Parts: sequence; structure tokens; C-alpha cells
Amino acid sequence: MNIKIACVASVFAALSVFTLAAQAQEAPASQNYTYGTHLDVKKVLAINEDPGTDCQVVKSHMTYLDSQGQTHVLNYLKVSQDCNEGG
Repeated sequence: MNIKIACVASVFAALSVFTLAAQAQEAPASQNYTYGTHLDVKKVLAINEDPGTDCQVVKSHMTYLDSQGQTHVLNYLKVSQDCNEGG
């Protein structure tokens, strides 16, 4: 095996490991909302809801930044978007 190819493969393998480690660190822990939960929301990044088949209560997830710049995910229940579409 060519030494140059082995070195390039080793570098790519190391970069892949570092990328996976960085992605694992970036994944924020999720928190379930309860009445009275203190929220420190500076900026909402995304709001997603689990798919539903009808007008019903579904799980929703809000990803946001707090005043310290930390990313959080808040899980809560809401009426699905299908209810707003006349469904």
C-alpha cells in the first residue's frame, strides 16, 4: 500500500471521528414543559411537531437559545396544524 494513500486515509478517519464528537456535543438535552417551567428564551431557532393524521393533540419541540447562548430543546403538547387547515 502506498504510504501517501495510507496517510490521507488516516487523516480522513481522524477528521470523521472529530466531526462525530463535535456533533454529539452540539446536541442539546431536551426538557419537557410543565406548568411553571422557567424559560429563558432569547431566540427561537425552530419549532417542529410530530406528524398527526387528524385534528388532535401532538408533541411539539421548540429549539431555542437562552440569554447565555446555550441551545435548548423544549418538548410540549399542542393542537396539531391540521386543526388550523380546516381538517
